[in-house]
Amino acid sequence: MRLTLLAPSRATNFAFGMASNQQFVDFILDQLDASGQVVAKKMFGEYGLYYGDKLFALVCDNKLYVKPTAAGRIHISRVVEAPPYPGAKPSFLIEEGMEDRDWLRELVQVTVAELPQPKPKKQKPS
Repeated sequence: MRLTLLAPSRATNFAFGMASNQQFVDFILDQLDASGQVVAKKMFGEYGLYYGDKLFALVCDNKLYVKPTAAGRIHISRVVEAPPYPGAKPSFLIEEGMEDRDWLRELVQVTVAELPQPKPKKQKPS
């Protein structure tokens, strides 16, 4: 008898949560962006939200987690922090205000403005 072991996917490490659904991600994108600069990239069954080349938020288990910044903390005022998945650094969990398009867009603007530029990716040897 031969047994084959499969490596668990990273999605199963999210406390056995459900992966985010496309409808929720589309709702967030619609709330955030009229210019096409915000995009969602699928990552391990969840999504990273990018403004240009800056990762500013994660969507995990149909919840929005924004990277913490001083300006974001001031904008939110009543901050709820939680890790988007076990072992992750805490982020701002956005539970209220997602229906308010202007408030959410302002949060993204102040967050992205404060985040550092991403480090250039190293070229893979050919």
